[in-house]
Amino acid sequence: MKEVYPGGGPGDPMAVPGVRPEIERGTGVTSFALQVEGEVFEVRPGQHGGTDYSWLSGPNPGYGFSLSPTPQMALDEHRENIRGFLAEIDPLTGFLKED
Repeated sequence: MKEVYPGGGPGDPMAVPGVRPEIERGTGVTSFALQVEGEVFEVRPGQHGGTDYSWLSGPNPGYGFSLSPTPQMALDEHRENIRGFLAEIDPLTGFLKED
């Protein structure tokens, strides 16, 4: 994955991979569930024009990832993003592998 931030800014130095702030429900944002490699993810628009992916069937509640910017994406593109995320998961911890 490459780092791309809205507006070309430096990003958030306090950002933690896999941890996202809670998004207020009931805002009219459309989300959907997508199954990839036997795992289920909620896919929804992010607050800043990106896409948030929550790993619903994973061992760690609330864990997932976000991508930005993401213009209108096809389902196959969402699946490929999720496959890339799953490829980086440590099967023993359910979190991203340590370098």
